[in-house]
Amino acid sequence: MTGRGVMEFRVLGTLEIRDRAGRLLVPLRRKQRLLLAVLLLRANTAVSTESLLDLLWPEAAPSSARANLHSYISDLRRLLQANEPADPPRLQREPDGYQLRAGPQELDAAVFDELAGQGRQALAEGHHPLAAERLAQALAQWRGPVLEDLPVPAALQPEIERLEELRMMVLEDSVQARLDLDQPALLAAELAELTARHPLRERLWAHLMLALYQAGRQGDALDAYQRVYRLLDQELAVRPGQALQRLHQRILTADPTLAPPAAAATHTPRRVRQLPAPPPMFTGRIREVATLDRSHDASTVVISAIDGMAGIGKTALAVHLAHRIADRYPDGQLFVDLHGHTPGMAPREPAQALDHLLRALGVPGPQIPANLEDRAALYRTRLADRRMLVLLDDAATEAQVAPLLPGSAGCLVLITSRRRLAGLDRTQTLTLDTLPAPDAADLFVQTAGDGRLGHEPPDLVAELVELCGRLPLAIRIAAARLRSHPAWPLVHLVRRLRDQRSRLGELEAGQRSVTATLDLSYQHLTPHQQHAYRRLGMHPGPDIDVYATAALLDSTLPHAGRMLDQLLEVHLLQELRPGRYRFHDLIRAHAARTAARDQTRPARHAASNRLLDYYRHTAALAVDAAYPYEREHRPEVPPASTPGPDVHDPPAALVWLDNELTNLLAVAAYTAEYRQSEHVLHLSTILHWHLRSRGLYHDAETLHHQALTTARATGDHAGELDARAYLGQIHRLLGRFTQATDHLEQALRIARVTDRHAGVLEALTGLGHIHWRQGRYSQAADYYQQALRIARDTDHRSGELEALTGLGRLHWMQGQPAQAADHFGQALRIARATGHRLGELNALTGLGHVHQRQGRYSQAADHFQEALRVAWTTGQRVGELSALTGLSQVQRRQRRHEQATQSYLQLLDLARKAGDRNYEFEARQGLGRLSHTTGDPEAAIAHHQQALVLANELGQPVDQARAHDGLAHAHHTRGRHEQAHEHWQNALDILTDIDLDRTDDEETTTAAIRAHLAAVERAG
Repeated sequence: MTGRGVMEFRVLGTLEIRDRAGRLLVPLRRKQRLLLAVLLLRANTAVSTESLLDLLWPEAAPSSARANLHSYISDLRRLLQANEPADPPRLQREPDGYQLRAGPQELDAAVFDELAGQGRQALAEGHHPLAAERLAQALAQWRGPVLEDLPVPAALQPEIERLEELRMMVLEDSVQARLDLDQPALLAAELAELTARHPLRERLWAHLMLALYQAGRQGDALDAYQRVYRLLDQELAVRPGQALQRLHQRILTADPTLAPPAAAATHTPRRVRQLPAPPPMFTGRIREVATLDRSHDASTVVISAIDGMAGIGKTALAVHLAHRIADRYPDGQLFVDLHGHTPGMAPREPAQALDHLLRALGVPGPQIPANLEDRAALYRTRLADRRMLVLLDDAATEAQVAPLLPGSAGCLVLITSRRRLAGLDRTQTLTLDTLPAPDAADLFVQTAGDGRLGHEPPDLVAELVELCGRLPLAIRIAAARLRSHPAWPLVHLVRRLRDQRSRLGELEAGQRSVTATLDLSYQHLTPHQQHAYRRLGMHPGPDIDVYATAALLDSTLPHAGRMLDQLLEVHLLQELRPGRYRFHDLIRAHAARTAARDQTRPARHAASNRLLDYYRHTAALAVDAAYPYEREHRPEVPPASTPGPDVHDPPAALVWLDNELTNLLAVAAYTAEYRQSEHVLHLSTILHWHLRSRGLYHDAETLHHQALTTARATGDHAGELDARAYLGQIHRLLGRFTQATDHLEQALRIARVTDRHAGVLEALTGLGHIHWRQGRYSQAADYYQQALRIARDTDHRSGELEALTGLGRLHWMQGQPAQAADHFGQALRIARATGHRLGELNALTGLGHVHQRQGRYSQAADHFQEALRVAWTTGQRVGELSALTGLSQVQRRQRRHEQATQSYLQLLDLARKAGDRNYEFEARQGLGRLSHTTGDPEAAIAHHQQALVLANELGQPVDQARAHDGLAHAHHTRGRHEQAHEHWQNALDILTDIDLDRTDDEETTTAAIRAHLAAVERAG
């Protein structure tokens, strides 16, 4: 089009109107858009009302059709007038209908017609440069099929077909003009693609044959004729036309009149500039460009290979860099597409590539040697003592590239490939990763157009590029889809992309498709690699190792390792760290789709079962090693049929569990979805303690809900008991006491009916913990005592340990240090005897609190430090929070303020990451006390206020009293006696209601609060 300053009407592609400032003004209603399309296809011509009614309602017009038409006309006129007042208006009422005025430079179809006419006239007169320029400008008006976003009435099809046919004729004329400008080698590759897209256009085949012949490829030209001959015979049962037959005969006889019009009279080397145009809207890659830009050494040939997955932007980076540094290579630039992954084409043979390169360097066709070695030697000779840049795009293998490398200093070779070309000597390799998030967002915004996204929220753009996996190809396709659907808000496209099952289908625009690009990578794999790719596509988790691969492939570990390495080499896999592999999100979707399409159901089922059995069996072994104290209460699982790692050593078991936890949870979700009840129930029981020790409460909640749903659906009472008991404990740890109580009470009923002592103990201690947290100490003691009796009667050591620990906490809270120390001491002995590391940690922390309450801060700190060491050794994140809380309190009471501040801040950070609001409360409460002590009452108020909010949300009255007491102290220091009195009164009321004289804060006791209230009242 002409640029800004006029209105722009576009029908060659999606329907668009743009005002003089370039803003998009397309109506939103479909009938309005169709009306606009009709008027633009017949611009500057009156269209009768009856014709418009027939076009808008081709089946049967409703009774309101004429009124609706008048409404659409009025709305369209207002839209045009509002953005460009004109007299007379652009949309005018004529005696028998309506006419839309558009200037010769305003409608893209009119601009196309004008430029096409100029180009064809220039071609007829022999002005080939002008013809090529005008015809290229005409074709540039097209953004896609005519009105591709509208259902066009049949009555308009002749006009659309006229435009489409004219487009093809202009395309053929454009190729003719460029052939006459002596560009056969470049055009041959382009025409191969054009004939593939338009196989019945004989003129394109003629251009291809001539381009191949003029490029010195007589055999390929004759082969092209044979292909079109077979195609026309099979499709239409006809022979090629006379023009194509005559050209075939002339090529057979090497007619000298077919020689390129600009064939050089001498063979003097000329400066070659073969680089493709710079990529539009190139974004980011600053580090990569800088790395490649530094790769210059005049004393040798510099070879840089850029590799990466399909669609990652290898060619764009190489071409961008080549243009950036082209002036450093004054003798020119060579470019050759090696077609490593071109649809419908085999990778280009090195001899063919050398033919192309030698002709570009001025070697006449008859002088090009026949064999590969001689061609390579002549190529190196021609490049000797010249400084040239050579870009070899889309290489398939090292063998394809090696003959194309210069032999002397001064040249730079840039190679792009989907494979790592590790076999090339003296090569700097650069592996491209996906774009950083800011660069990915910039690329999307630039490609979609600033005006298209002017008011869209940045977080929506950020989500979209993540859904595209920050893959440049996918981002460009998504932007193109948005451009082609002007009525779509960004959120609509994002919603479509959120569905992982249909995401690949959404990432298609015109000839570009993520699926097609990945299909090509898949088709270039060997059968063994394809089999591995499909099997890995079945894996439900985010990453995979060699053992899981062996399970899917039913193979040995060495074979599985080779398959992983080979898929990594061609960038269909990524290696996170040594031994851990993953798919890019879009490749994962493609692999899953390929697996479902190319494998039979029995084969998929067998592979899936092997994988599930491997994960379940290895997880059971690892948990038995890491958490031996609950071994007898976990299910016996059958062994796996494929090899697994050695996880019998507790540290190795914990490392394996941490590495595989996301996969194990994904496997559980998969088995729950596909009703493999035994696996999901087993995994719920097996993983409970590990999830709990790591503070992964929300993951545990999801897993146990899956198990509960499965157990209830299958009538498995034992499974329901375990799932409810575990859910009760998780809800308790999350401070959801109502839900926790409900699950634990139901678990207790089931356990008693089914006579399962372990379930009874789990429920009783869980209920005891809830009553303790909510300040109901007598009820808590009753539950703990019941649990203790049952545990001792049944010799259940871990149940006894849990009950003793609970009783120790109660005695400590009630100011009975001797009894608390006795219970914690008994618990510690049992924990160490049974290897119960979490029980040991809890007992050590309890003893630390007892010593702290008695003012023995050094002994308290020792116990807390020892508890921390156990937590760090075993990865017990919740235990770490508990011990760190105690240590922070000791440091505060020892007036080691700087250390206490750091410990409380560390506690706050860890609690937030774990989502543990109890310990977030402890951190806030401690920071408030510390701020008050160090003379910053305003900070103390802020911390205690946040602590009070948390205590209220958790429903924990003791903690509410502690927060009120802290607020009262801070307000009192600021002279706000009324607020201080109110908070102390609230604290006293809470403690009186629950019949408690003290809390685990030494500062918060009923006696101290009464004394403060009396002092305030006297002062008032």
